Amino acid sequence: MPTTVDPDPQGFYFIGGTPFFASRHDQRISYALYVPKDHTPQAAPLPLVVIQHGTGRSAELYRDRWKSFAIEHRCVILTPLFPAGLVEPRELHSFKFLSYGGIRFDEELLHIVDEVGEVFNTETARFYLHGFSGGGQFAHRFFYVHPDRLAGVSIGAPGRITRLDDSVPWWLGTGGFEEIFGTGIDLEAMRKVPVQMVVGADDVETWEINNVGGPNWLDGVEQTGRTRIERLECLRANFDEHGIQVRFDVVPGVGHRGSAVIPAVQEFLGKLLNERRTR
Repeated sequence: MPTTVDPDPQGFYFIGGTPFFASRHDQRISYALYVPKDHTPQAAPLPLVVIQHGTGRSAELYRDRWKSFAIEHRCVILTPLFPAGLVEPRELHSFKFLSYGGIRFDEELLHIVDEVGEVFNTETARFYLHGFSGGGQFAHRFFYVHPDRLAGVSIGAPGRITRLDDSVPWWLGTGGFEEIFGTGIDLEAMRKVPVQMVVGADDVETWEINNVGGPNWLDGVEQTGRTRIERLECLRANFDEHGIQVRFDVVPGVGHRGSAVIPAVQEFLGKLLNERRTR
């Protein structure tokens, strides 16, 4: 009679959809992954795709929605989780601006990436990054600080944008950027990174992003547009002024739903991964 081998009770949880693991660098922060089940420590490292959650912290949802993509395109999906209330009770927005309350969220992501490379056998020198809404805010600001670490970036429907403009203070612009992050803007490096901007054609509600006096408001936000579509168009124009090429996707029939723009993002990133394999 055929025999079956029971899974390794420990290793079983390190392939496929994983649990959330505490970051070794800061155990308040965690991450989950989808690792193709036939990937082994002895195989060539797989490319890494990071999907950054928004305000709702739906990291597990994104991990599961990207499973088929990971299998088809032979990559590992990483979904970091920056919990709400990390710095102050009920605080929601700190990770979007990279630096808050003594925490550098961009550097915490890089610590996680290094850990994942070591434990799960992934490429870490350069990786792909997508974020939607609050994740889109994080993604484009991370791009400003670390363009050398990105093989591609997809910026989804950010409610608040940071323009490349040193005459305007952070985070509306990049004034004071070097003092905050210890590095200047490297436009040449940014121009080498493939960029997508993506938003739903019906993403026109403004109740969350025109909250004058809110904890994530700065006067001047209103000058970048009324809706997320207008603000993303403003960011695209700003990138164009600085010679940064952008693929701009407006998804028909979609409002402010990160899961609904996934096919457009996967088309963009899938093309990049296919091009990488043929080099």
